Amino acid sequence: MARNEVRPVVRLRSTAGTGHTYVTRKNRRNDPDRMVLRKYDPVVRRHVDHREER
Repeated sequence: MARNEVRPVVRLRSTAGTGHTYVTRKNRRNDPDRMVLRKYDPVVRRHVDHREER
């Protein structure tokens, strides 16, 4: 099964300014806007918002 542009790979960068990133996939049909997830940042040792970057 080929990969397509409906589920692209996106990088989630920490809003704490540490440069920490997560890599995930998202469904563009369900989530056309940029994703914001609250995930753990090990540099600041807290949960912070991670925003999608392009």
